[in-house]
Amino acid sequence: MKQNVIAIDGPAGSGKSTVAEKVAEILGFVYIDTGAMYRAVTARVLDGGFALTDLNHIAELAKRVRVRFSREQGSVHVWAEGVDVTEEIRNPEVTAAVAQVSQVPAVREAMIRLQREMAAEGAVVLDGRDIGTVVLPDACAKIFLTASVAERAQRRWLEMKEKGYELDLTALQQEMEKRDRQDSERELSPLILAEDAVLLDTTGVMISAVVDRVVNIYRERCNNA
Repeated sequence: MKQNVIAIDGPAGSGKSTVAEKVAEILGFVYIDTGAMYRAVTARVLDGGFALTDLNHIAELAKRVRVRFSREQGSVHVWAEGVDVTEEIRNPEVTAAVAQVSQVPAVREAMIRLQREMAAEGAVVLDGRDIGTVVLPDACAKIFLTASVAERAQRRWLEMKEKGYELDLTALQQEMEKRDRQDSERELSPLILAEDAVLLDTTGVMISAVVDRVVNIYRERCNNA
């Protein structure tokens, strides 16, 4: 069992990124946003003008892209090939394309390898869709966050509005439902609940309460807490 490692999985808008970052801050751990890693690759694909069906070029790009994280003025920044892509990876174009790019086997292989390298030293919190089942199946604490699709869409809508994007809430919810199906039905690393994960429904629950629960789960399950 890998000590000092917390794996948080869940669908889009379930609160996993917010929760994972706050848990890492409380415990003094490093936060690794694996979803941002796939978004970073997707952003580079779009910047390079590659078609989403151009699997050979996407595979080559994924092999050479190095993603890293930094904390600056209290915020986590995402870097790809030396470029700060923190804002770019959250734009609607990347959001619309990331599911397709992340299903390319070579992309997942490259990112999983990088994620395991980042987690090798321990004292990390990783969030994503296959952390507890594929990336780090020996993590000592596994959490699966979920929430109603209506609430998840509302959260994402508010997030995008704060960034200056005006999106149709109904269309956003439909897109989220489509992404849920893609993630859960894909052959490679599907979004599923690990057998030893704790399922937490965040619908109508304050983020602070979810964070406290995750910290307590870590302390209960990990021997060296």
